[in-house]
Amino acid sequence: MATTELQMSPQLEQIHGEIRDLFRALSNGFQRLDKMKDSNRQSKQLEELTGKMRECKRLIKEFDREIKDEESKNPPEVNKQLNDEKQSMIKELNSYVAMRKTYMNTLGNKKIELFDMGAGVSEPTADENVKMASSMSNQELVDHGMKTMDETDQAIERSKKVVEQTIEVGTQTAGTLKGQTDQMGRIVNELDTIQFSIKKASQLVKEIGRQVATDKCIMLFLFLIVCGVIAIIVVKIVNPNNKDIRDIPGLAPPAPSRRLLYLRDLQDRSGEYWEVGI
Repeated sequence: MATTELQMSPQLEQIHGEIRDLFRALSNGFQRLDKMKDSNRQSKQLEELTGKMRECKRLIKEFDREIKDEESKNPPEVNKQLNDEKQSMIKELNSYVAMRKTYMNTLGNKKIELFDMGAGVSEPTADENVKMASSMSNQELVDHGMKTMDETDQAIERSKKVVEQTIEVGTQTAGTLKGQTDQMGRIVNELDTIQFSIKKASQLVKEIGRQVATDKCIMLFLFLIVCGVIAIIVVKIVNPNNKDIRDIPGLAPPAPSRRLLYLRDLQDRSGEYWEVGI
């Protein structure tokens, strides 16, 4: 069915055109595959065609979503034409899938998965795929294609959940690293405070040491002064007539003092005698 015969929105026309371009590329690719003799080149060509099939499947799924979104805006005839076109594209895609399976069976190489069929599901044989593409009705092909798409969507959802869990774990790890970074910052600040305190304590110890040394010097000077005074006193007592040493203020020579007392005592006694003689 040609694009000009269908009433499509610009978005649907773009998707439909991309699908048709992929179908042409698949047709040309399989034609080139028939002419290839080297099995390695054939295997590589099949891998490229498989990638185009995956992209085509994704676009058909997107085409179906656009149809459902615009279903209320279009007349029933247009919706029927669009659904028929979708079924036709699904059938054509399944035919290419069957051709790929046939070539893979012929080559005997490792099969390349086009759709995620899930664990525990056996891989269909090439004959079964040919039967599915040739003898099944359009509705059966549509149901099979929709089932495959649903299974692919489930696989995508599982992948999304894994990605979300990975992002969550990454977020938790980032939060833990941030907390550890903050803790390390606090430890560094505490170490700086301790280092500053140690430096201040060292300065204080040095000041105390200087004060103690100053006090010791003062005590030494006082001790020397006291010793000098004592030495002068001793010398004055032992040799009071030594004129080289000045008298210490407040300390009179002891000898003259004792002589004066002796003379006065003699005078007193002489007076007593004199009075008795009269």
